[in-house]
Amino acid sequence: MEPIHLYDTTLRDGTQGEDVNFSAEEKILIAQRLDDFGIHYIEGGWPGSNPRDLQFFELAQQIDFKHAKLAAFGSTRKPGFATGDDPNVQALLAARTPVVTIFGKSWDLHVGKIMGNTLEENLAMIHDTVAYLKGHCREVIYDAEHFFDGYKANPDYALSTLVAAVEGGADCIVLCDTNGGTLTYEIEPMIARVHRIIAEKAHPSKSAVRIGIHTHNDSGLAVANSICAVNAGAVLVQGTINGYGERCGNADLTTIIPVLCLKMNRPCVSSESLSRLKKLSRFVSETANMIPQNTMPFVGKSAFAHKGGVHVSAIMKLPRAYEHIDPGLVGNKRKVLVSDLSGKSNVEYKARELGVELNGSDRQKVVSEIKRMEQEGYQFDVADGSFKILLEKLTEQFKPLFELESFRVTIEKDKNQPCSAHATIKISVDGKQEITAAEGSGPVSALDNALRKALDNFFPHVDHMRLVDFKVRVIDGRAGTAARVRVFIESRDEDHVWSTIGVSEDIIEASWHALADSFQYKLSRLNAQAN
Repeated sequence: MEPIHLYDTTLRDGTQGEDVNFSAEEKILIAQRLDDFGIHYIEGGWPGSNPRDLQFFELAQQIDFKHAKLAAFGSTRKPGFATGDDPNVQALLAARTPVVTIFGKSWDLHVGKIMGNTLEENLAMIHDTVAYLKGHCREVIYDAEHFFDGYKANPDYALSTLVAAVEGGADCIVLCDTNGGTLTYEIEPMIARVHRIIAEKAHPSKSAVRIGIHTHNDSGLAVANSICAVNAGAVLVQGTINGYGERCGNADLTTIIPVLCLKMNRPCVSSESLSRLKKLSRFVSETANMIPQNTMPFVGKSAFAHKGGVHVSAIMKLPRAYEHIDPGLVGNKRKVLVSDLSGKSNVEYKARELGVELNGSDRQKVVSEIKRMEQEGYQFDVADGSFKILLEKLTEQFKPLFELESFRVTIEKDKNQPCSAHATIKISVDGKQEITAAEGSGPVSALDNALRKALDNFFPHVDHMRLVDFKVRVIDGRAGTAARVRVFIESRDEDHVWSTIGVSEDIIEASWHALADSFQYKLSRLNAQAN
């Protein structure tokens, strides 16, 4: 069975997603991680479209990629141009990549109504551009844009565009569901016909032309359509890490890869690489400054989360009772949530996971306290850091690494000037007091900066920690501005993410409780590692 090749377009198609943006240097870092992971093709960008992509390809020439082939992306020649005179085609060659991917029109609607071109000239543009790039010793991947829509509108013409690319010498034909509207059951018969046509037109002295798939998620079917295409004979899958892309996104490689490896017995990366999938997902989301979605299959924080007591009791006996794979295969881990729905099984499992010892009487006390606190507005199923501290307090194992003596936060507003925030804090560590002050972009930011500054004198490694998310929820709005609020804080260091919670009628006090828990949790981990 022919191996499956992964083609990553995070650095090009992924950046067309809303709020996704990378500098040239960030694109280099991501490309290196993709190469190390074992991705076969990395599409770096469109060198003829913007200076940033030109800079990326210049930087990339200094990188020795171990596994991946770098691809430059662009369009066929312009109508009426000789291919050698088209500046965009010349920019593709100037990128000096071993692979060039070009796209052309497969839908007659686009050819006539959008481009104002003739059907014959469009075919010539495809053939000439592919042949020209092959003449310059490039591996050429042809992206048949809007192929599935074009096939449904005019199958003979859509297929003739593929034939033009094959006769030009294309190494791979990628069928694109550019608008994301194709349904899964439509994929297989279309690909079957493409295989027959390409087999008829391929030159007998050359190796077989490969078929690839490129899908978008506008109908929520990008991954399903990609998997169906592989089942129908496609051997190259295009997609992005975390599904980033225009509109509803591209096919998500973090889902496709484990499905291929673990469900279809079509391994496309090593098992060692697969075990780093979650780290790759988090690295890309962090570089893009995007908050990871907890519910992402395989790599999401909630992908293997269990809340119901019956479920937890079952997985303690046999994990596969409620898990379709071992979370460790993709670098994830099982997560047991605690809430007012929790039973003793949840608490026992969670305590063991967090390294807190419980005895028989502790379990019932913890369950009762959780139910009481959740009535007040706490929500521990998304606040592991605070839950660990609560367990330690209830079992008299908590050893605070700092204690608050007092803090003061002030907000100033002068006419049309933006608000400024200042915080002064007094803490004690092992009986030694420290008083510091700091500014911030808001009261919580100022308090965070002041606490961090004070702790730095005792715990220098606290600088490695930073806050990545801050959420405020009103628990019951009927009390107006006097309503209780719930504050969530998510923090991270080099290799760990944790969440904490605070609840109060005062938003600053609630924020302080969540902030203090976050630092206590981080410092306790540092203390445990040192011992």
